[in-house]
Amino acid sequence: MRIAFAGTPEFARAALHALLAAGHDVALVLTQPDRPAGRGLKLQASPVTQFARQRGLPLAQPRSLRLDGKHADEAEAAARALRAAAPQVMVVAAYGLILPRWVLDLPADGCLNIHGSLLPRWRGAAPIQRAVEAGDATTGITIMRMDEGLDTGPMLLEEALPITAEDTAATLHDRLAPLGARLIVQALARLPSLPARPQPAEGVTYARKIDKAEAAIDWRQPAEVIERRLRAFDPFPGCTAELDGQLLKVWRGRVVEGAAGVPPGGRVAAGAGRLVIACGAPVGRASAQPAALEVLEVQAPGGRRQAAQQWLRRGGSA
Repeated sequence: MRIAFAGTPEFARAALHALLAAGHDVALVLTQPDRPAGRGLKLQASPVTQFARQRGLPLAQPRSLRLDGKHADEAEAAARALRAAAPQVMVVAAYGLILPRWVLDLPADGCLNIHGSLLPRWRGAAPIQRAVEAGDATTGITIMRMDEGLDTGPMLLEEALPITAEDTAATLHDRLAPLGARLIVQALARLPSLPARPQPAEGVTYARKIDKAEAAIDWRQPAEVIERRLRAFDPFPGCTAELDGQLLKVWRGRVVEGAAGVPPGGRVAAGAGRLVIACGAPVGRASAQPAALEVLEVQAPGGRRQAAQQWLRRGGSA
């Protein structure tokens, strides 16, 4: 099929690669503009941008697709490119821009989205992270036909994937990305006869965008909640806490037995080489013995990730 593709991160790059490998004609790639990144804040191309340039694919990077908005000139240029590409269908994967009605109506077979959850659970920007944070046992990929709502369109294909107790957002992403790539190829092979079904009205949840302000650990929360958040926010934005007078990123931890009389945020005596922090009572069980979190991996400012035991041996330094 002759397709247009819209996506930005590695999750999208995997799908674009699979579409090309399946023999589809990618007539245009839409992706986010290059952004400043790293300590030097140099402009960095997204994984989709890099891949498209390597393959010589037509590329557009508008800051908006709204023809009446602040960047209307860029939107108009993208509109001309998209109309000239004349795609039969558009595939969208973690693009990062809202598609206005004129884009949704342009391809003959509409716009298909690769979404990283089993809809209608976790509609929105951060379905992978929120599923880990919530302690979900299962997630998956949904291929849906897009409408003007926020991930509200009818579903074409879906496949479930278990979330393990060790999964971080990164490891779960790395298992979902190839699944999404495989399912979108299957969906295109079955168009236009692939039946669509409306999303259930029950079970709707929203995966709001991850905010850096969420990074600070609140030790008043239960240990299991904090431990899930550590995994959900790995690799971005990471979780932070002041330990032994130093602001650290905390990357890994495990729930352990707490100690009576130690307030949330206090150190629990656990033996040499261990860093155990008291946490709040479990939700709905204020009278229960609070658990604690043993910090397993930290990162000091300007340093690398290291085992908490190693950090303690060095006297709490990078």
